[in-house]
Formats: sequence, structure tokens, C-alpha cells
Amino acid sequence: MSADLIAGVRQDRLETLTAREARRFAASRPLSASAMAKGAGVFLSGVPMHWMTDWPMPHLPLIAHATGARITDIDGYGIDDFCLGDTGSMFGHSPAPVAKAIRKQARLGLTYMLPSEAALEAGRLLTETFGDFRWQIATTATDANRFALRVARAVTGRPKVLVFNGCYHGTVDETMVTLKGNRTITRPGLLGQVTDLAKTAVCCEFNDLAAVEAALERGDVAAILTEPVMTNSCMVLPEPGFLDGLRAAATRHGALLIIDETHTISTGLGGFSRVHGLSPDIFVVGKCVAGGMPTAVWGLTPEVADRYLVANANRASGHSGMGTTLSANPMQFACLVATVGKVMTAENYAKMDAGAARLADGLAGVIAHHKAPWHVVRVGARVEFICAPGPLHNGAEAALAHQPAVEAAVHVALLNRGTLIAPFHNMMLVSPATKKRQIDRLIASFDEILTDLFA
Repeated sequence: MSADLIAGVRQDRLETLTAREARRFAASRPLSASAMAKGAGVFLSGVPMHWMTDWPMPHLPLIAHATGARITDIDGYGIDDFCLGDTGSMFGHSPAPVAKAIRKQARLGLTYMLPSEAALEAGRLLTETFGDFRWQIATTATDANRFALRVARAVTGRPKVLVFNGCYHGTVDETMVTLKGNRTITRPGLLGQVTDLAKTAVCCEFNDLAAVEAALERGDVAAILTEPVMTNSCMVLPEPGFLDGLRAAATRHGALLIIDETHTISTGLGGFSRVHGLSPDIFVVGKCVAGGMPTAVWGLTPEVADRYLVANANRASGHSGMGTTLSANPMQFACLVATVGKVMTAENYAKMDAGAARLADGLAGVIAHHKAPWHVVRVGARVEFICAPGPLHNGAEAALAHQPAVEAAVHVALLNRGTLIAPFHNMMLVSPATKKRQIDRLIASFDEILTDLFA
């Protein structure tokens, strides 16, 4: 491929599109620009959360309100939202049952460090939906994964966690490792990192069962922590037999299998694990599980729960290293009951799956028409276009498939045409509230943009 091509795109065309779309965005949102210029100085890096600087627009739009699969900014633009809070609002913004539950619980108290009747109903619904686990409530999936790893170490007496190159499980230290050759190292970009994370983690490539076997044979791995599909880079699907192989290898070597479904809950009712018959020892899900209210849940199989009870009873008194004050509050339980009981339904998943299939087919058709060396991948309601040939097999390939300059230009151009997709990759979610016309608008806009890039 010629040196002046980026993901198959001529550099001069990419530069022209990038500059034009940046000017168009900046000119169209004067109220957001003015408000950010006046008020953002009080925030570190000018944003309330540092990763908001990863959005590729010249400045951030300020959002006035969101409903269903639409958001509206203070400049008056209505935007079809396919980012949906990067899964936090996967079922749409403020689903009616969740909004009603929030209003009701707000009158009854926000937090009291004791359970409510809704807590018992939430536990019943979680078991009915995800399987027979002994549940705990956290505020984020980061917390849930961190606590799950403590339990895994406690019950196995082993120090390490096995994770996959390119993975993301929140800001859990042990997962912030990568491969240098065949050696596990701390990711070089970590801020303020002091300890060598290779002392507590071992990294393998996704879909490489031989490497997993070799790591487990050392006998120091407490748990494998993985998503069933790698999602926070360019999406990587499991090869046939890989997940069953992980289960068998973990059992054979005395390690636990922790499945993090925080993104792959898009797969269908009960997540990828329930749809595809996985058998994790510990199950984790967060983000949208309470309709957007900050909530995560983690559950242990009865057998692992019994082992935890023994370990907990025999430890020295003092803080366990698990738990946060505002976790398991009554507002979380109210929202869990509303979401799992009334929003996370087979009917809604069927709508999401059909819409996502329409979107994936449409995007793939556009890519084929323009003969772009790109591909599309889908896991239930989650769709990504990837600016490289596919399929991808592991995290190393996913990292190489990222084309930041191309992706940024496409993202801004889509937003100028009324569609928002996720900022960190080319991810789109279809919610129960997403309309066919929104999907078709996205496909048409994508076609228009690729015409500029490839015609």
C-alpha cells in the first residue's frame, strides 16, 4: 500500500475532510464554545473528567437534555445518539420505569447503609436473568472487578491474575499490563505508576490457548479475568473453542474464571455468558445494569461463595479491602429492579438485535461499495466499523488496526450530520428506543463521508 495512504485513504483527502468538518463544527456551535471558554477553566484540562479530552471535536458540545436515543445540545442541535454513554445508557436515556423508580426512591431516602425490600427483589431478578450467583453490589465495574480479584486470591491462595493484551476492565491496576515480546510489562502510559504490575499479573494474547496453558502451569494464577469478546480496542471475537478452552484450563489448573460482561451485555438477555452457555466462577456486569444509575454487580457461584465464607472467617480482623460507603444504596436497588425487571427484557433485546443487524449490514454494504479495506463486527446490539481488514484475532492486531486520524475525521463528520458515536473507538449501540430512520441516517451519512474519502 502506498505510503501516502492511511487505512486506504489518500492523505490529502483525509486532511481536506478533517479541516472542513472541524470548521463546520466550530462555526455551528457558538453557544457551547462560549460557555466552555467561560466556565471550563475551573476543571483540570478544562473538562470535568480527563478522558473527555479524547473527543475529537474542536470543543465539546454542552448537552441540554437526552431522551430515548436522542440528545440535544445547548445550541439546539438534536443528535442521534449511538454512543449511549459508552453502554451506560444502552437501553436508552432515562427509560420510563427507571425514571419513575428514581422519583419514588428520592422521596424515601438516598442512602442508609441498610438493605431495602427492593434489594431482595433485585437479587431475585439478577439470579433469574444471569444465573445462580451469590451477589454483591458495587458502584462501578472497576470496583466489582477489583473486589472479585480479592476474593479469587483469598480462596486460591495465589497472587496473580491472567489478563489479555489490550483488555480493559476499568482502572484495576493488575489489568494495566501489556506484552513486550512474550514478556508481561506495565503499560508505559500509566500516570504515577510505581510498582511493577508484572509481579501481580500475567498477560497473554486473546485467542491463544497455548499461551494461557503455559501461564497457568506455573501454578501462581488465581484467576483469568476476561471479557468474552474484547471490546475496548477494536472488537475481537473469540475463535471457536477459545472460551470453552479457558473454562477447561482454569478448572484443570485450579484457577477461577471471571467473566466481565460490562460491554458484552449487549449480546442478549443474560449477556454473552447466558446466551452462549458459559460457566464463569465469578460474573461481573456494570454500566447499564441499573439503567444508567452508577451501579455494578458481581456474583460468585455457590461453590466459590462457600470458599469465600471460609476464607473470610479465617482472616485477621480489620478492613477486607472491599466495599465503598455509597455502594448497595436504596437508589441502586430501585433502579436495578426497574431495569432488570422492566427494561432488560427479551422483547427489547429483540428490537436491539434487529436494529443492530440493519446497521451492521448497511455499514458493511457502504464499505464494500467503496472498496475500503475496512470491516464491520457486531455482538448483539453493539456494532463497530474498523478501519482495517478483518477479522482481528488478538489485542496486538487490534492496536495496529486503530487509525486515530481517520477515526477522528469520521467521528466529527458524523456529528456534523447529526450522529454521535463512541469517542474511543468506532463503537455504536442500538437501543430499544433507536428508530429505523436513525439507523438509516447514520448509514447514509457514513456513505457520504466515505464518498469524500474514497471516490
